[in-house]
Amino acid sequence: MPKVTQQYRDARREQILAAARRCFLRDGFDATSMRNLFEEAQLSSGAVYRYFASKDDVIVAIAEENMREVVALIHDAATERHDRSAGVAMAAALEIVQAKHATHGLGGLAVLAWAEALRNPNVADQFTRLLSQMREDLAAVVRQQNSGKRLDAVPPDALAALLISIVPGYILQLALLGPVAVQGVPDALRALWPPAPAPTK
Repeated sequence: MPKVTQQYRDARREQILAAARRCFLRDGFDATSMRNLFEEAQLSSGAVYRYFASKDDVIVAIAEENMREVVALIHDAATERHDRSAGVAMAAALEIVQAKHATHGLGGLAVLAWAEALRNPNVADQFTRLLSQMREDLAAVVRQQNSGKRLDAVPPDALAALLISIVPGYILQLALLGPVAVQGVPDALRALWPPAPAPTK
């Protein structure tokens, strides 16, 4: 039997997730069954179950994938890119969100996932973990940027929570009103919170 490569496994997993996204956007989470996923992906039940044990696992995987790049970007800003302000980092994160919406329908899927998190502990746990990471990293960016500014009086955790609060509103408008409604929002964030000026020698 020929050896299955990691590239093949990754492609098959993405095939399943792409089919799931189409089903979920078309019919919602509740109305979509595993059989629907098999048919949409044009795969046998065994092929799908080899990657995902349940529909919940598929939902969690999509939610995690949607947030992974955003979380990684914020983490990079907190740990490596000391020249990047929280506003610049969040603006870049929103641009990732818009790109993923264009290719994978992230806006609609995110709204569905938020509703699912209210009743599904697995999805809720995933969101809690990812949002906690984003909040910690944004607070770290804020601490780096606020020295000598009027925002020093505001706790970094509160500012991080405020910045994260922008994301759901952006996604909701993107999902319901389309990209035109949020055009210019990343640039507005950069203008409101630009990088700190380089120290003079």
